[in-house]
Amino acid sequence: MSKKISIGIDPGKDGGFSIIWDNGLIDCYAWDDDAFVRAMRRVYIVARPDEFLFRPKVACCVEKVGAMPGQGVTSMFSFGKSLGFIEGVLQAYHISYQLVPPAKWKKEFSLNSSKQKSVEICRKLFPNVNLRRTEKCKKDHDGMAESLLMAEFARRRLS
Repeated sequence: MSKKISIGIDPGKDGGFSIIWDNGLIDCYAWDDDAFVRAMRRVYIVARPDEFLFRPKVACCVEKVGAMPGQGVTSMFSFGKSLGFIEGVLQAYHISYQLVPPAKWKKEFSLNSSKQKSVEICRKLFPNVNLRRTEKCKKDHDGMAESLLMAEFARRRLS
């Protein structure tokens, strides 16, 4: 079986991104533009094509989201700008990705729209991963949990 780096991205200001490295290590972050750029640069360095070295494949799942009832024009513009930023960084580092609707990746884990249920399933699958935004936080961050579940979806289902 070939090695694969799997990435999950939950866009939005309360989102997160996660990387399951080919050696099994996991990086999980609450959303931060600078941290995202640095992490994708690390993925690029590890996975870039090289004719002499074996490089792992990359599977990236970006949640495909759209407008929700009650959202204003300004918040949707801001969200669209964030998604464009994400796609631009991925393209700049030659990381192919798939936009996956929430219903599709959540079905893999028998989830509904409950953020708490996403955290619970993530805790069961990845008991040693810290899902807290900061050390002072008392509650797990659902954006981090969902991004890690999307990375796991990418590991299982995306080539």
